[in-house]
Amino acid sequence: MKEEIIEKKGAIDNLYVVHRLVTIIAIVMIFFPIANPAKICGLISDKISLFTSAVSYSTLTENCGRPFRMGWTDEMYFIVLYIGAVIAVLGLVATGAGACMSLGNLKFKKLGIKYSIGGGLAEIIGYVVCFVAYILVQDTTRANKVNPEMPVGVFVFGAIALILIILSVILGIKLPKLTEEMPYEMESKYKLFLMFLPFAFLAFLFCYLPLYGWRYAFFDYTSGSALSMDKFVGLKWFSYLFQNAATREDIVNVMINTLGISGLNILTQWIPMAFAILLCEVGNMRFRRFVQAFTTIPNFISWVLVYAVALSIFASDGFINTVGKELGMIEQSAGGINYLKGDSHTWIKMWGWGCWKGVGWSAIIYIAGISGIDQSLYEAATVDGAGRFQKMLNITLPGLLPTFFVLLLMAISGILSNGLDQYLVFANADNEKSIRVLDLYVYRLGIGSGSIPLSTVVGMFKSVISVILLFGANAISKLLRGESII
Repeated sequence: MKEEIIEKKGAIDNLYVVHRLVTIIAIVMIFFPIANPAKICGLISDKISLFTSAVSYSTLTENCGRPFRMGWTDEMYFIVLYIGAVIAVLGLVATGAGACMSLGNLKFKKLGIKYSIGGGLAEIIGYVVCFVAYILVQDTTRANKVNPEMPVGVFVFGAIALILIILSVILGIKLPKLTEEMPYEMESKYKLFLMFLPFAFLAFLFCYLPLYGWRYAFFDYTSGSALSMDKFVGLKWFSYLFQNAATREDIVNVMINTLGISGLNILTQWIPMAFAILLCEVGNMRFRRFVQAFTTIPNFISWVLVYAVALSIFASDGFINTVGKELGMIEQSAGGINYLKGDSHTWIKMWGWGCWKGVGWSAIIYIAGISGIDQSLYEAATVDGAGRFQKMLNITLPGLLPTFFVLLLMAISGILSNGLDQYLVFANADNEKSIRVLDLYVYRLGIGSGSIPLSTVVGMFKSVISVILLFGANAISKLLRGESII
């Protein structure tokens, strides 16, 4: 009898694994345009997914302005389509909630089954509504202007929804009945997992989903054109990156600037930690809070405003030149020196502005680390006669070193990521050769020159090298310190 119960429980667990896997596949697929059930005609872009169709009616109908005005199709058909997409996505949300509830006790599982069945039915209703919208568009008087397309995604997503409903019904039958009233309960590890899940979803949405764009590196793609297999060129752009002399020269220049400026940032990675240690030694709390707020505020100022401040100070008619003329240090007839325009010490200038903007913000994590150090260590050191600097050197600094090394490893892994805004606003014709970092180069290559495939190739190399650097730095840290962050 006991063996039968164990076997039945194992079968239910296996069904739940399949159910969760299918749910994950369905949720992930709503972000990919390739199987969008709302793609019912040529007026709808090939680049929008079911999720985009459900959350943005304006994006769904961005190419429909003229057809609506000319009477080629009725806007009501697209409102019906939008409603169908919204119902389908809400059904997927309910199905996802049901899968999460399956991690709880028996009462949670039974509630999750209801959510899964209800969500699956809502999905099917949504896909049917999308198909109805397709039929309405197909029967329009100017169908040749609208180009109706069979929404294959309706059948793909509909099949997945039907599988989820069948699995949910089977699980509902196989689950034992509730013999007594019980509260909704879930193991702590699953609670922690569900708390982490929204952040994992956001990481997938903004960090991993954009990797879908890497496919442009293998096509002869121009902005605005359709992506089809007849434009597939394989590794053409990868070889072009190294075979073209001008491109090679640009890459060498860009890498020197990127590594040079990032190297300065890594060498001065200790400055926020030193600033935090010295700030925490200030006895006057009002003054300490003022300094911390005053040094943190620049982090929230955009680089455009930072450049405006720099321009008012260092331009040829800025504060420094004006004061110099008033004091007689610069001749009144002289035009003044534009300190922002020259090509000298560009790396140091960029590092200086970045340090000024970020030192207060970066120090926050070290201030939090100092507050977490056991205060009894300071009391014992005071009893032993240790002075302020001895306590800083022997207690505070060792307590912050683990945090410092973690941030150092992250900085090493991001050595190729200098950002874009700072260098874009400070760049000019004179300092172009010294300020052009990798992110700025990719931006100008893709957006400025329209070479989307080549800029994608450069971005791919950047991502791969960054991952290699992260694991390499982590391995060195584990070898030298016996600790790792991965």
